[in-house]
Amino acid sequence: MTEVSIVPCPEYGVARCRAALLEVLAPFGGLDWVRPGMKVAIKANLVSFLKPEAAATTHPDLLCALTELLKERGAEVIVGDSPGGLYTAVYVDRVYKATGMHQVEASGAVLNHNFEQKTAQCPEAKVAKTIQYTAYLDEADAIIDFSKLKTHGMMGMSNAAKNMFGVIPGTMKPEYHFRFPDPKDFARMIVDLDEHFKPVLSITDAIVGMEGNGPTNGTPRQIGAVLASPSPHKLDLACAKILGLRREDVPTLEAAFERGLIPETVEELDIAGNLEDFIVPDFKNLETLNSLLFRDFGGKALGGVIGGFVQSALCSVPKVRKGACVGCGHCRDICPAKAIRMEKKLPKINRKACIHCFCCQEFCPKGAMKVHRPIIAKILNQQPRSETH
Repeated sequence: MTEVSIVPCPEYGVARCRAALLEVLAPFGGLDWVRPGMKVAIKANLVSFLKPEAAATTHPDLLCALTELLKERGAEVIVGDSPGGLYTAVYVDRVYKATGMHQVEASGAVLNHNFEQKTAQCPEAKVAKTIQYTAYLDEADAIIDFSKLKTHGMMGMSNAAKNMFGVIPGTMKPEYHFRFPDPKDFARMIVDLDEHFKPVLSITDAIVGMEGNGPTNGTPRQIGAVLASPSPHKLDLACAKILGLRREDVPTLEAAFERGLIPETVEELDIAGNLEDFIVPDFKNLETLNSLLFRDFGGKALGGVIGGFVQSALCSVPKVRKGACVGCGHCRDICPAKAIRMEKKLPKINRKACIHCFCCQEFCPKGAMKVHRPIIAKILNQQPRSETH
């Protein structure tokens, strides 16, 4: 049985995206599960005020194409997300406008304007036993997780599993980073969200992804594919292969593997389409603490050898590019650990207080905050990597 599907789609355009979606969903029976009158929520990635060409958000052409297909089956479609900021009509409407979301209204979808928040108890969760979430999802009979393939400062990769962090209201996101400062626990929390909301389908916009200083200030990178799966975690395992990442390099994949939600390697997945055709061998990824902890040097796991030394000597940290910083103080305001203060209109980071969540890097409006890798980590990265992905 097919677990992941991948098809070529070299560029955007609603007609081209429609054809790609029909092809990529065919191994799963297409949209045969949709019934007339069903309410379907498309959880897009609308992280910030960024135009589609910035490659940080789910492209509106794909969302329009999916909306059309759902509407043809008689579904009601709502598109939404909670970006990193105020979860209010004024703020989110600005994000809708910047990201081109009003195009989906012309295709028959409704943009979410229910900004109510609710609390849920999750007794089966590993770490997030109680969550606050965006209430509009309760209106839906089914959720489709439509992500954008990008690098991520804390998680290494942002895709289907990480996209569901958008169910947490924007201003509460830093609180969750503070509750789960360990990347492994943060990843387990993400998987808790995925398992609680259980999207019926996960789709990835990998026509143009983001490399480098992702997930908001990186560089667009042509990949030319659309992927889909009933499982966000199996979809992510396939997408990691495209970026040259192993399961161990992505904490959300490790968390999913712990629960038996994915196999040990991507080679064990049943994939429709040729994944090898879309691998980007020189994709610019971000080195994370997790990848160093699990990397094998001389047959020994790094984490077991050097213990706490890793945190101080090898862990990537946020670092400001002074020439790009405008002194707006947004990094200070969003930091969940309150580790940033402004001095002479420049952010000063308290390294002892920093929890390495990279919220400052992710949400800097000027891209002035970068993921900085210590020299020792760069040297270690030159060691031969395992061929197993």
